Amino acid sequence: MGERKPGSRELPITVIDSGNSVAQEAHAHHHDDAGEGPRTLGQAAPSYLSVGDTAISEAEIAREMQFHRAMKPEQSRADAARALVVRELLRREVERLGLQDEVDAGGGEAVEEACIRVLLEREVENRVPSEDDCLRYYEQNPERFHAPDRIRLRHILCGAAADDVNGRFDARARAEKMIGELKLQPHLFADFALRHSDCPSKEEGGDLGWLERGQTTPEFDRQVFRLREGLAAFPVESRWGYHVVCVDAIAAGEKLAFDQARARISDYLELQVRQRELQLYLQTLQERFEVRGLAEIEAEAG
Repeated sequence: MGERKPGSRELPITVIDSGNSVAQEAHAHHHDDAGEGPRTLGQAAPSYLSVGDTAISEAEIAREMQFHRAMKPEQSRADAARALVVRELLRREVERLGLQDEVDAGGGEAVEEACIRVLLEREVENRVPSEDDCLRYYEQNPERFHAPDRIRLRHILCGAAADDVNGRFDARARAEKMIGELKLQPHLFADFALRHSDCPSKEEGGDLGWLERGQTTPEFDRQVFRLREGLAAFPVESRWGYHVVCVDAIAAGEKLAFDQARARISDYLELQVRQRELQLYLQTLQERFEVRGLAEIEAEAG
């Protein structure tokens, strides 16, 4: 790949975070009408970005932005511009190597996608981590490898629709009243659940059994996993209403043995290595085909 030029800037790639392959991502947002775009007084949309002698217009960037949502439009524009630059760099390298004449697309794969896939298979080394690499990562990051924490939970739901303001005030008041009574008579929890809960679990005394993170609605999940054992001193709010909650047991996730974690570690390390190799490869392409305007667009995003 050659040495990196002094002062050159590494070109980040966002495609690695997608569930699709790099080849699929590079092809996915290629629009047939990319050269048209909005026009004002008969003039084409301006272009401040280019790869070699190929200009990338603001119209193309605007269309690409729908695939790169961000808090600020400037960040969305920068992400879209970067993705278009990556696609154009790969397209140009495919053209330089004449791969379009060697690749036969099949199985619904587009020609451009097939060419980029073959290009990356040829040029980017795909290294599988060794057993020692995986073991070293396991030993250096013990906190990452344990079974999920679990809690055993009972609840009483005072139901109210999310948009029913008065209903939610009433539900909270009912939940608070029950908490006050259950502090004095905790043995009545199952009876209260049967008589007052709006959840089918009332038939089981409100018992939800053992729960792991992510098994309930996010807002309920976040709150109950912060509780200690026993009756919660306040109602837990969710989209369904207010819950009287009692945590019967908390079980911290046990540490996973290396054999249980090895496949996960290997996949993670392989992805990290491949991302690094892809970044280095894209850097060589950026040096081969001059990119102009991207730094300025990224600077505007802050």
